[in-house]
Amino acid sequence: MTIASLELASLLCSRLCHDMLSPVGALSNGLELLAEEKDPDMRQRCFELLEQSAKTSADKLRFFRLAFGAGGGFGESIPLNEPRAVIDALVGNNGRIAVNWALASDSMPKSAIKVLLNLALIGIEALVRGGTLDIAAETRQTDHGLASEIVVRASGARIAFDPAVGHALDGTLPTDALSSKTAPAYMIQQLAADLGGGLQIHVSTDTLVMGAVLPAA
Repeated sequence: MTIASLELASLLCSRLCHDMLSPVGALSNGLELLAEEKDPDMRQRCFELLEQSAKTSADKLRFFRLAFGAGGGFGESIPLNEPRAVIDALVGNNGRIAVNWALASDSMPKSAIKVLLNLALIGIEALVRGGTLDIAAETRQTDHGLASEIVVRASGARIAFDPAVGHALDGTLPTDALSSKTAPAYMIQQLAADLGGGLQIHVSTDTLVMGAVLPAA
């Protein structure tokens, strides 16, 4: 493992911890309130908040397990219903985003699943005011063999997209400018390049479109 990969791993861990801090903190606060609260109605409300925070925490951990981790428990390919379930759960916790799916394959390689999840995460974060997330994916035969193709489109009012994330996706972000926010985009750009594929991105005021073509390893 090189120093660069160690740094990337630490940044991805920082990102995971940052995203988990809110739901786990809510669990801790809820337990403190529950210990002090005597009113039955308020205690019931505390239980509901604890249940919601626990679900959010579990959903995020399931997402990051596939998006950042090794995908243990699966073979070289992962059924597409797995990333679909974790993305639907994340969006369900958000409540302001609708997801549309167009999946032409039953499964995809782990590398493609990792790219799909991270592109979806970038799309979700761009929809700060809500909107629609369209996700299409398929594995098909090309002139050079099998390849996975992924398209993620986020549509909504005033897309919030950090240009640094875009530079990480297109490979123009200097490594010394990496942060926990840009690390996931940098990771999948490197992954795509290692496979001989690439990522594409287009952003406007109300639409963010990201695509990936990933030859089979």
